[in-house]
Amino acid sequence: MDSRIQIVAIVAAAVLILVLVDLVRRRRLLERYALLWLLSAAVLLGLAIWRDLLEDLARAIGVAYPPNALFLVAFGFVLVLLLHFSLAVSRLSDQTKVLAQRLAMLEERTRRREDPTPGTPTVERTSEERPLEGATRD
Repeated sequence: MDSRIQIVAIVAAAVLILVLVDLVRRRRLLERYALLWLLSAAVLLGLAIWRDLLEDLARAIGVAYPPNALFLVAFGFVLVLLLHFSLAVSRLSDQTKVLAQRLAMLEERTRRREDPTPGTPTVERTSEERPLEGATRD
């Protein structure tokens, strides 16, 4: 690898790490997601710093052409990230379903309080107790 290309790769990997740290610091990227990104950036930095590391890695996994080993490593990270995000989306989908069910139950309770069945005594509410149209409570 040419020394200029190596320097560019090192700078790019270092900038990626700094951007990730800044995103976590600003709370734009959650720590649990940042761990995988930081791990992949650290691997890129390691492969950029040590020239022979990629060739040693290619020999260790039985790949004849070292750049193909880099693609294999990158593909592995992409698969891990996809699995991680699939798990997160699945968990969020389940939480959304439970939240929608709880909201429906609360709305039903509120409707029953506002529209009691005939023959039951009603309790007058003050203007402060009446819910505003379209307002939600925390």
